[in-house]
Amino acid sequence: MTPPNRRGSRSPFITPLMLSAALAMVLILAPVAHGQESARYSSDPKIASALKEVSPEKIRANIDQLVKFGTRSTLSAQDPASIAAGRGIGAAREWIKAEFDRYSKDCGGCLDVKIDSFTEGPVDRIPKPTQIANVYAVLKGSDPESAKRIVLVTGHYDSRNSQNDNIKDDAPGANDDASGTAVSLECARVLSKMRFSGTMIFLTVAGEEQGLNGSKHFAQMAKQQGWVIEAVLNNDIVGGNKGPGQDPSAVRVFSEGVPVAADDKQLRQIRNLGGESDSTSRELARYVAETGAAYDPGVKPLLIFRLDRYLRGGDHYSFNQQGFAAVRFTEYREDFTRQHQTIRTENGIEYGDVLKHVDFDYVARVARLNAATLASLASAPAPPANVKLVTANLENDSTLKWEPSKGASGYEVLWRATSAPEWEHAQNVGNVTKTTLQISKDNVIFAVRAVDNEGHWSLPVVPLPER
Repeated sequence: MTPPNRRGSRSPFITPLMLSAALAMVLILAPVAHGQESARYSSDPKIASALKEVSPEKIRANIDQLVKFGTRSTLSAQDPASIAAGRGIGAAREWIKAEFDRYSKDCGGCLDVKIDSFTEGPVDRIPKPTQIANVYAVLKGSDPESAKRIVLVTGHYDSRNSQNDNIKDDAPGANDDASGTAVSLECARVLSKMRFSGTMIFLTVAGEEQGLNGSKHFAQMAKQQGWVIEAVLNNDIVGGNKGPGQDPSAVRVFSEGVPVAADDKQLRQIRNLGGESDSTSRELARYVAETGAAYDPGVKPLLIFRLDRYLRGGDHYSFNQQGFAAVRFTEYREDFTRQHQTIRTENGIEYGDVLKHVDFDYVARVARLNAATLASLASAPAPPANVKLVTANLENDSTLKWEPSKGASGYEVLWRATSAPEWEHAQNVGNVTKTTLQISKDNVIFAVRAVDNEGHWSLPVVPLPER
């Protein structure tokens, strides 16, 4: 299969790797208008060193263990006997918690390991009241104020086979989604050895296959409790399936355009400003691309400007519904003889999501990209607040203003053509809260981000008009 390029057309000569590399060069070396600086990337040596600790062998061992539970269907057994026997979702839950506890012991108790448990049903695909448990570990930020800001990585540990209610046959779910669960676990293992000013949450959820039940409950809890979640990285089907047409150099990153949580007033404003491609989730996706260019984790983010795969969904949507920035990571090409299939052979075709089809080196590369993004965000100053584009007078210059961010040593103004997918230019304007650029607001999209003394940059914030 010929891979699609970023605009959706097909070319026999262009691969996602070539596109991503070319785009990175555009961002780094883009022509600079009016003598301004172009966007450049830098990496933190401490983060770069930590990424080397990500282990394909440990990822393989974790996925292997999850597969050994036979089935992890949300509807499968959770009684003490089944847990002791090592079969079913209850056994998987207890093992994941034990892994987080082990990582916490290794770092001197730095992780707060928790279970968010609730009863769901009867509802669609859950025929009777069923316990659903999300297992997660919190690495609290070292700075009391910055610790209120949260970045989160998640994958779903439940699985299924061809029939939703079939809990008798195995549902190994090696790719969907033991691979994403392994990313959360490996990020926790590696990053818990470090300290960050912001807080990280390493999450694994259940109930995804029945309708995003676990993530919906967790996201609603976070919203109700006033958590400040700046970023959610959802990894679902990141096993790099070893099949024809796969591109092991690319991982798709999906992000919503128009926010599902926007009210009517916000939707009118989005239309009036041409902001259909500047949701907080879309800015997070661009941040992932920048982080990939800075740290070169071995896999290139291929930004897909769509909520999810065509007419499909995932756990990041639960967070989008609550107004949080959230994106989805998925391998370049899925194999539907693997996903949601009871293990069997028909007409010479092997069906089933089994271990041998997972590329553990690929999962490790995706984990490095996730870890680099989490670490960069948790190290960065808070995004600037109340960013405004002054529109009191008709003029060709553009004046932006914002409130200061804790931990910032300066600020950068970003801009791109309205038709450009990613930021093309960045100007360091210094440690100020107001600046004027000789660029017409009619022709570009602006954003402002905070930067600290070590070069960590915050998520960019697109301004709203101020008359």
